[in-house]
Amino acid sequence: MITLSPELQQRLASPLKIGNFEVNSRVLQSPLSGVTDLVFRRLVRRYAPASMMYTEMVNATGLHYVKQLPKIMEVDPSERPISIQLFDCRPDFLAEAAQKAVDEGADTVDINMGCPVNKITKNGGGSSLLRQPDLAAEIVRSVVQAVNVPVTVKTRIGWSDQEINAVEFARRMEDAGAQMLTLHGRTRAQGYNGPARWEWIGKVKSALSIPVIANGDIFSVEAAVRCLEETGADGVMCSRGTLGYPFLVGEVDHFLKTGELRRPPNPVERMQCARDHLEMLWEYKGDRGIRQARKHMTWYAKGFPDAAVLRGKLAVIENLEQGLELLDWAIARLSEYDWSDLPGAAPELVEV
Repeated sequence: MITLSPELQQRLASPLKIGNFEVNSRVLQSPLSGVTDLVFRRLVRRYAPASMMYTEMVNATGLHYVKQLPKIMEVDPSERPISIQLFDCRPDFLAEAAQKAVDEGADTVDINMGCPVNKITKNGGGSSLLRQPDLAAEIVRSVVQAVNVPVTVKTRIGWSDQEINAVEFARRMEDAGAQMLTLHGRTRAQGYNGPARWEWIGKVKSALSIPVIANGDIFSVEAAVRCLEETGADGVMCSRGTLGYPFLVGEVDHFLKTGELRRPPNPVERMQCARDHLEMLWEYKGDRGIRQARKHMTWYAKGFPDAAVLRGKLAVIENLEQGLELLDWAIARLSEYDWSDLPGAAPELVEV
């Protein structure tokens, strides 16, 4: 049985304050490249209307040279609270990009200093900034001076086991003007392998006065509560746990606010959500949306009879009709099962 300690309940009772901006949820949806577009954020927000959402990360250099803003910066005016995440190693380009982000409606601007992907780090962005704390601090100062919304940083505990500098780096970011820090409990060398080392999140939290958000291995309500208890963090950010499962942020948020577990969606409900996702991607992006939907559909198709067969077919869909036919077949098959023994209350859907 999952329970909240009285200390945790008291600590999380008030809104999350990011500078002069308040968020009425301690659970955030992580920025995920190729995932957290407008469509995905709308699905997450169905079940977590008060949570902070993040766009996919935006290349500040690329933004400098284009005349038209990229689609990944598109923000629905009604989808607040929303943050636009930027990456680069050029303080002036990042300051310029931050101004554009605010013009697009960003409530906060997040700077990515944690992405481990080679194509990002080899150009000086992402987690490579962990090795350049002076430059990282200059970036934060430049962006803070350029915009009138809070500036936040997302990073990792270090470059490698031999170069863990989370506490010192985090202090530099706070001193430079960052008003919240999200810490992924792995090094860049780890990528996403091995367990997240939450103990470093606790050390950073003890060293800072700004909010610290815990990230890494938040795949369930139980994991989120355990992480918050162990680290003393001000909130959690869900990442890979939401792939094919946009219900997770809302499940964690609901439990932290009420102490009650929502019933997880049964396979029929998950496939119905996948169907919505596919249709929305088609309406928003056309054929490109169908191609992007393939990975999403395979993430949904897990944990029920014949899921592997369905995944194989969904991974190669060519058009909307083909995808809907497969999903409708799966929904009809799964509706023959009795899923009523799942514990807890049903997911609460909020129209956005």
